[in-house]
Amino acid sequence: MSVRNLKDGHKKPWLCECYPQGSKGKRIRKRFATKGEATAFERYTMNEIDDKPWLADKSDNRRLSELLDLWWKLHAKNLKSGAHAYRRLQIMCEQLNDPIATTFTAKDFAHYRANRLTVGHGKGRSGAELSISSQNYDLLWMKVLFNELRRLKEWNLPNPLKDMKTIKTAERELSYLTHDQITQLLTFVQRSPISGQMTQIIKICLATGARIMEAIELKGSQVTKHKITFTNTKGKKNRTVPISEDLYNEIYQNTSGRLFTCGYGVLHKWLNLCFSDLPKGQATHILRHTFASYFMMNGGNILVLQKILGHADIKQTMAYSHFAPSHLQDAVLFNPLASMS
Repeated sequence: MSVRNLKDGHKKPWLCECYPQGSKGKRIRKRFATKGEATAFERYTMNEIDDKPWLADKSDNRRLSELLDLWWKLHAKNLKSGAHAYRRLQIMCEQLNDPIATTFTAKDFAHYRANRLTVGHGKGRSGAELSISSQNYDLLWMKVLFNELRRLKEWNLPNPLKDMKTIKTAERELSYLTHDQITQLLTFVQRSPISGQMTQIIKICLATGARIMEAIELKGSQVTKHKITFTNTKGKKNRTVPISEDLYNEIYQNTSGRLFTCGYGVLHKWLNLCFSDLPKGQATHILRHTFASYFMMNGGNILVLQKILGHADIKQTMAYSHFAPSHLQDAVLFNPLASMS
């Protein structure tokens, strides 16, 4: 028993003996005059461990990289972007000198992040300085790692980055191609040995708002009469988008396999060659932005656009709302200059 009467004639005969960190952990012994005091002390000591679980895990000497590998094995390998996140967090572990996970704190991450931004330690393996959005991306994935391991009961401590906030960034301008630029691009790619494939991929993106990789990985089985069904998407949900008869006739092949052999890197290169002044990071997404922008400019419904693009949250789609002809049009009617004769 953890509380017992020693009956040794001592003025404090009641002994509380407990092991808050488990049978192999530190033993706590304290004597009391009454059983009630001893029982209350036992309850207080054990409750403190329940309220602060990290006090009971001093023996967990796993490195941050070990948690990362466990997260990959149990969860991340099944995610669409899991492999990319895993590689990024591996680099982070290396640059943090792979600390013991129980000692890793928000302060450690904050100083690490500051060094990456101001000293240049954040330069990736390609030599390009890490952007703030990339910093935020890494923070979010590290939070996900700890949260998921807690959910799986593989990590009993609090998430050390729970209160860590992302760095606010200015809202990016979403560029799109004009009609002349679309013609320019379709003409420019004719110089390529695989111009036919690139033309079809570009048209699919412009006609459906598909992501580049969704179009590149398209299979014949996904193309039915006047419709394309995109599978294995970023949001893990299939979506079907109607297409014109002309586009259907152009891309249809009597096969259930891949329609294109063109890779992402090839198309990315040709887009950059054609438009050298595209905003950073928008080279391949420019086609998706172009579809969404024209959809709204031509009077499309934003809820329909959300379904076409496959956005889980309408807030993502609202980035295109200002392209609607009537967007905030009342500003023209009700400003003070409009009421002056």
